Amino acid sequence: MPDSKSASSRGPVDFERADDAGPTVTVIGGGVIGLTCALQLARSGYAVTVVAAEASEDTCSAVSAALWLPFEAAPKAAVIGWSRESFGYFAALSLDSDSGVTMNEGIALYRSEPHQDWWTAALEDSRDARPDELLGGAAAGTVCTMPFVKMPLYLPWLQEQCRAAGIRFVRERVQTLHGFAPDSDCIVVAAGLGSAELMADEEMTPIRGQVVRLSNPGLTDWILDDENPHGMLYIFPRGEDVICGGTTESGSWNTEEDPATTEAILRRARALVPALEDAEVLNAKVGLRPFRSATRVETAQQAGRTVVTCYGHGGAGVTMSWGCADEVVRLVRAEAGPPAGGYPAKPIYTP
Repeated sequence: MPDSKSASSRGPVDFERADDAGPTVTVIGGGVIGLTCALQLARSGYAVTVVAAEASEDTCSAVSAALWLPFEAAPKAAVIGWSRESFGYFAALSLDSDSGVTMNEGIALYRSEPHQDWWTAALEDSRDARPDELLGGAAAGTVCTMPFVKMPLYLPWLQEQCRAAGIRFVRERVQTLHGFAPDSDCIVVAAGLGSAELMADEEMTPIRGQVVRLSNPGLTDWILDDENPHGMLYIFPRGEDVICGGTTESGSWNTEEDPATTEAILRRARALVPALEDAEVLNAKVGLRPFRSATRVETAQQAGRTVVTCYGHGGAGVTMSWGCADEVVRLVRAEAGPPAGGYPAKPIYTP
């Protein structure tokens, strides 16, 4: 994301617009949610500026593993709807080798039986695991094929799509909406945890997640083992490396690696998959998931103006990104009016 002058030397975000230009939209946030919202708005015909304090590769999105999975997000009905819509986008994107999206088979293990994960309602097909597929003493399992998003490839791809759509980028930390982007017809707040300050939202809380990246000894299938007796475990092969996690520490703002947590993750992963025993440890990373009791995608009043919010996705930001972005487009249209040249019924990505 290109740098620009600071707010103190440049003043509020503004726009050079022709008299016949359509509505302008400013999106605050440069993670996967902010970028996807911006892209769908631009593809719908709006003039879009993205304002973000951090480069996309420095956001929580970059730490994501990232398997399509409605994890740590609410309410369930809305999450399933947004996730199901996003599933279709990711399935289409898997046909584009540059996107970093693939469709991968894997298994969700259960330590008790019967068991049914609520998120399977968004899947078109899945099956019960055979006894020979169960690992680590699991009592049951679900085998399914889901989108897998390689964030080191996907985030740059998403940024390039935004640039190709004519989106303007500004590097700036927005601390208040008072006086911000006065000439913008609509503001979209999609800044993850930073949205809490902008919207005076006391419901937001971080959920700390730590992952360990290993060299890949040849694994191809993902594994979820949420009920592992020694702690939550997931193993996500990404080609040359494997992401192992993780943690769900509600209320923790600590972004530093905890060596003891790294060792605990490694013990769980290697006990379940012995092939990881000699895999080289490449690094460990921490991300703070922006959790809210209900993901907030709506219009709201703040600082004397109406804004559109899109934050509080917990551990499912990638998973819900396209569905939520399409909802944001509908909300922006209701608030700012249709874009110049008309408005497509539904923005669709075709590779």
